[in-house]
Amino acid sequence: MEWLKYLSFSDGGWGDELLSGLGVTLSLAVATLPVGLLLGLLVAAVSLFGRPVSRSLAVAFTTTIRGLPELLTLFIIYHGVGLGINSLLKWYSPQSGYFELSPFLAGVLALGMVFGGYASEVLRGAWQALDRGQLEAAQALGVRRFTIFRLIELPQLLRLALPGLGNLWINLLKDTALVSVIALNDLMRMANVAVGTTKKPFVFFLAVCLIYWAICILFECCLARMEKRANRGLRAA
Repeated sequence: MEWLKYLSFSDGGWGDELLSGLGVTLSLAVATLPVGLLLGLLVAAVSLFGRPVSRSLAVAFTTTIRGLPELLTLFIIYHGVGLGINSLLKWYSPQSGYFELSPFLAGVLALGMVFGGYASEVLRGAWQALDRGQLEAAQALGVRRFTIFRLIELPQLLRLALPGLGNLWINLLKDTALVSVIALNDLMRMANVAVGTTKKPFVFFLAVCLIYWAICILFECCLARMEKRANRGLRAA
């Protein structure tokens, strides 16, 4: 078939470019996940246990992030952070050079903020669903607060939040396509380059569609196994 030559790894094919873009896409998602999780956990903790002012800031953060389109958040981080850093550099040293934020780093920061904004609500709901009797029993035994969190709260918190976090992870994988607009050579951008060169949009966009679909199905199966393992004790009871 003629369309197969466009997806091949030969000299005239674009298979190696698409594979390289897929690597960038997965790298971006994997790098963003811990940033989003840590940010979400911090915002959830502040919104539940912080002082009134810090609680208000946490609520303002989640409200703002969830109210902005992901693409707009990406543009604000990519252009705004770079502009702010350059302004500080010029103020500190007028002879300083121009700083340009890496598209990959901008993608990690922007998508991490989006993931963290939604994850904070998932984690906050899971935190509120914990049995407070276990916390009170541990405190009565004199267990340190951090030890209580690490050994008692965190494992149950992750189990309760796993379905919601799994959905956010799938959304994150798809949202990585947004970074193509800031010239990061991810899967979507490489498909756009291939379409511009070959004038075969159906071939490459269908291939990218199938790749994203396969990745999401693979991770959904992994998440299902993780949820089954996390709930094995409860099911046995």
